[in-house]
Amino acid sequence: MAQLSAVYASALFDIFVEKEAAQEQAEQGYADRFLEHTVVLRDLLQESDCHRVLVHPHISSAEKRTFFETALGGQIDVDLTGLLYLAITKNREAFLVQAYTDLIGLVERYQKKARAKVISAAELSEEQVESISTMLSRKLNKNVIITAEVDPSLIGGIYIYVDGYYIDRTIKTRLNEMKNNIIKGDGQ
Repeated sequence: MAQLSAVYASALFDIFVEKEAAQEQAEQGYADRFLEHTVVLRDLLQESDCHRVLVHPHISSAEKRTFFETALGGQIDVDLTGLLYLAITKNREAFLVQAYTDLIGLVERYQKKARAKVISAAELSEEQVESISTMLSRKLNKNVIITAEVDPSLIGGIYIYVDGYYIDRTIKTRLNEMKNNIIKGDGQ
């Protein structure tokens, strides 16, 4: 399954790069709009009602296509919807969400963007989020988009996950490390 979704994503990415290069001078913002459309479509396909229609074995391909044409109303990039309709026709709907997710990653890397998840014990202010984004952007040489979450069980500090790396500066982790060091010290 992962291989087919990667093939779909790669093919759409190639089309995107060609169109982005051709439209770069004529139309600013094409890449951002394409990325936004991809995220919207992926998120729509993950919603429970749409997902049920998408993968339901007793709903015909024609009915699924009509459903999504109505739901999307021609507002999504034609290449993105083209993949949707092709997958519906070929009964490969299960690959779509992963294909669009893979495509988002490819386009973001192309645009030198990265997504970071920041988890903290208390809600961060906008200034704190912006400061973390600026610091990560300088370190990674990318525009970093932050998603902030709160997890009170961390006690204090933050946990950052970005581009396959994580930085853990939480009190909970420090306490666990101290506990493990004490246990190791008692066993020797």
